[in-house]
Amino acid sequence: MDPDKVAFILEIMPYAALLTAIGVGGWVMTTWMRIKNGYPLEGTWGNALHPKTDREAVERVKLLTNENAELRAEIGSMKDRLANVERIVTDDSHRLTNEIEALRDKRTN
Repeated sequence: MDPDKVAFILEIMPYAALLTAIGVGGWVMTTWMRIKNGYPLEGTWGNALHPKTDREAVERVKLLTNENAELRAEIGSMKDRLANVERIVTDDSHRLTNEIEALRDKRTN
């Protein structure tokens, strides 16, 4: 091997080792912070290694499911009301006027 190449490699080695140590140290620190703060650890593809399935999480899912059903029902009723308002607004104004006048005539007779 060329002595210049060997000297260059020996010159770069401490920097490469330092960079590697910083990368590994950062990974260890990140993992420690995740564990400390209760985040699930992730595998290679981002899947949780030990997913949490405690009673509190199951109860929270049930509450959110019930709330979601209530909100869907409320949206359904609002859609019905909106359909009625749209029908009134887009209805022929002469027909509506005639119906109001007919009701007034019935009341006066």
